[in-house]
Amino acid sequence: MENIKIPQEFIDQGEKILSLFGWNFLAAVIIFIAGQIVSKIITSIFKKILTKSNVDETVVSFAGKLIYTVLMIVVLLSALSKLGIQTTSFLAVLGSAGLAVGLALQGSLTNFAAGILLLVLSPFKKNHFIECAGVAGVVEEIFMLNTKLKTPDNKTIFIPNSSITNGNLINYSLKDTRRVDLVIGVSYDDDLALVKQSLEKIVEAESKILKDVDTQIAVSELADSSVNFVVRPWVKTADYWDVKFRLLETVKVEFDKLGICIPYPQQDIHLKKENI
Repeated sequence: MENIKIPQEFIDQGEKILSLFGWNFLAAVIIFIAGQIVSKIITSIFKKILTKSNVDETVVSFAGKLIYTVLMIVVLLSALSKLGIQTTSFLAVLGSAGLAVGLALQGSLTNFAAGILLLVLSPFKKNHFIECAGVAGVVEEIFMLNTKLKTPDNKTIFIPNSSITNGNLINYSLKDTRRVDLVIGVSYDDDLALVKQSLEKIVEAESKILKDVDTQIAVSELADSSVNFVVRPWVKTADYWDVKFRLLETVKVEFDKLGICIPYPQQDIHLKKENI
């Protein structure tokens, strides 16, 4: 069987193409690796600048991820261009694919846009206690699509960002002080002056209640089964729950000592006897 001879010009052309492709592939790999390193450095520098500017930690984390993603897209396009791939055509195809994916992932894109809005408006920060979308907890981190909360009983909840921006949001940590609202019911037979004096002494004895702000103590309602007093002291936000729980316990103990009754709902039934 005779050996098949390949023309020398085909061999030379193949070696030329292989050599050219090999060098371009090596250059593309170098561009990608170097670009990845540079992107990390730029992202790190940007995050340090934001941190020194006292920007919230959640904003720094979110912005860092976004910047790194954009830089890596640029690096990837540069590497593909070095391989001889027309990036304009690639971008056109990518754009068409992006449109189709965008329609399929419309909810995710809405959450992403809501995440950007949360960072711009900054209605809350890390470690703030908020209530939204029917749940309450401490903010741990804002991600691109959702926000991570930790509830008081140590559960982790991920809330879609769009649910936060489209609904009511209560931020309990935004202000340094907060008012404790208590409603204390007493019997109609009790001495109201004694009740009010007792409540004033209880409030005065609580060290964590702010003394430079007047505490409102007044009769708020003549209810069906009780005379209701409102007790509204001001405290530091961090002391809210401690003060509220301690006041409720102290009120019960002191009222028991003074013989002041805290009634439960009751009804009086009057029987009439008809003459037959």
